[in-house]
Amino acid sequence: MSSRTGTRTADVMDAIRRKMASRALLPGERLPSIRRFAATLGVSPSTVVEAYDRLAAEGVIRSRPGSGFYVSGALPPLALAEVEPRLDRAIDPFWVSRQSLDAGAEMLKPGCGWLPADWMPNAAIRRAIRHLARAGDAVLADYGGTRGSLALRRLLARQFADEGIAAGADQILLTSSGTQAIDLVCRFLLRPGDAVLVDDPCYFNFQALLRAHQARIVGVPYTRGGPDTALFAEALARHRPRLYITNSALHNPTGATMSPQAAHRLLRAAAAHDLTIIEDDIFAGFEPEPSPRLAVLDGLAQVIRIGSFSKTLSASIRCGYIAARPEWVEALVDLQVATNFGGPSPVATELVVTALNDGSYRKHLDGLRRRLARARRETAQKLEALGLRPWLMPRGGFYLWCSLPDGRDAAEVARTALRGNVVLAPGNVFSVSQSAPEYLRFNVAQMGDPRVFEALATAMAGRG
Repeated sequence: MSSRTGTRTADVMDAIRRKMASRALLPGERLPSIRRFAATLGVSPSTVVEAYDRLAAEGVIRSRPGSGFYVSGALPPLALAEVEPRLDRAIDPFWVSRQSLDAGAEMLKPGCGWLPADWMPNAAIRRAIRHLARAGDAVLADYGGTRGSLALRRLLARQFADEGIAAGADQILLTSSGTQAIDLVCRFLLRPGDAVLVDDPCYFNFQALLRAHQARIVGVPYTRGGPDTALFAEALARHRPRLYITNSALHNPTGATMSPQAAHRLLRAAAAHDLTIIEDDIFAGFEPEPSPRLAVLDGLAQVIRIGSFSKTLSASIRCGYIAARPEWVEALVDLQVATNFGGPSPVATELVVTALNDGSYRKHLDGLRRRLARARRETAQKLEALGLRPWLMPRGGFYLWCSLPDGRDAAEVARTALRGNVVLAPGNVFSVSQSAPEYLRFNVAQMGDPRVFEALATAMAGRG
């Protein structure tokens, strides 16, 4: 066992503290036997004895004669950075989020996950705000109902019916955001240590959220037609996961769309292993034509659909939703009351339903799809001139998943670009297995400024 802190005893003590911080050891639990822990860490039993004695003197653990050592007292606060060995900050799942969310006006953000403000339907939102000013006092002052706005849930139910999902308004729960929707489902279905499947690569905040729930994250390689179904089946048999979280349409970060064959195989495997699937449908509005949806094929039996309006309407007006089995929605309502005391803000839901019912919203989506198609083509050409190649050309959306030439390290490129006020999204941020060091995810809508390509060329050359 290598020593970072100066002595092997101190290293053993640090290893125990990390287990406690990550909740791998809980109050009252017995520590491994001295001989077993010594063998695991590759140290002598006397080193473990000394470490246990010191931790007992500090009150961190306590000895029960004839029984062993046990965790005592309250655990330290859960620090997400300590749950796993700390990664280089450039490839930490929180890195892109922090840099993008906290960026000043001078920063360029081709690595972020939203459209520029001037691409959004701001005129419709302003009309909705004026409409809101005439709303009753309860909308402006009261808590939200436990399920959220009935008008918005009915609108979503009509949209689902058009797709082929028979889900009434009572099967839909509005939440404060899409992220909160996933968080609620995880609170409902997961216990610490449960295995959860994700795509590799996948949206980096799936990983961050699952770490907060102390889940075991298992990655399944993603192909141009969806997850590798053979490896998916192997992961089900080996890890017995409780959940699988995915974007089946316009996958983040690759832009791929799941094939009908993969969708059917996934659902058969899920039914055989009692696996619940969370289908994040947040990019649906960007598809030129609907692709196969797991929730549609499954009828919300094993699949939970979640989504929000942050990508096509406004990231400032936070509102998400969950569509699931009726009995699950009932349980999720109680969880939302416990954690949020009711549904999302009535102000937010009123703005959303008014904007979605605005006659210009459908035209806005049509215009977005055309504008993004041009941006994808133009951005791909400019990136290829720098030696970056898209993994595929997506059917829609605003992401391009591109490989760097000559085995260059995307994390190093991202660090260098940040010094030039450009936020990039390096591949290993998205990869559970850390197997995408040569990839970058680009948001084509955020690349209209020529300085992005200048900074990228400089960073790839190792300057800056």
